[in-house]
Amino acid sequence: HANEFKPICKKARKIANEKIKSAGVKLEYKVGTMIELPRAALTADKIAEEAEFFSFGTNDLTQTTFGISRDDAEGKFLMKYVDEKILEENPFEVLDLEGVGKLVELGTKLGRETRPNLEVGICGEHGGEPQSVEFCHSVGLNYVSCSPFRVPIARLAAAQAVIKEKEKN
Repeated sequence: HANEFKPICKKARKIANEKIKSAGVKLEYKVGTMIELPRAALTADKIAEEAEFFSFGTNDLTQTTFGISRDDAEGKFLMKYVDEKILEENPFEVLDLEGVGKLVELGTKLGRETRPNLEVGICGEHGGEPQSVEFCHSVGLNYVSCSPFRVPIARLAAAQAVIKEKEKN
């Protein structure tokens, strides 16, 4: 909630500035937040009044958007949903563009309406999945992060997304 974030942000900046001053160093830093709940994405304009960056936690955002626990769903019914084409893909492996993707896109748009230079990215395994990386590029995210073993895949997917965009233009 934006009203919860404001005092936390103020306190974090105060403590950081005190520590930097006492260390006698010059250090620039940013204060930002994870966006892991649909409401946070929907009120991103308010959150961006304080946040200098957003990192969409797509695993938790997927869980809260679908209203299912990844651990419970994958072991019980989720693969049946994929097999029966209820879902095209496992939404914990490939970003659900119709739901979670719209929240990421909307949250990014709203956040940047308030703070045009807002840095936005995703973190989690979606950050190393090619279709998800292409989507992130298409909606203007600044970065993706993922497990180390997925970094080469993420870099390749990001490069391919840029090339694909240039070919369209």
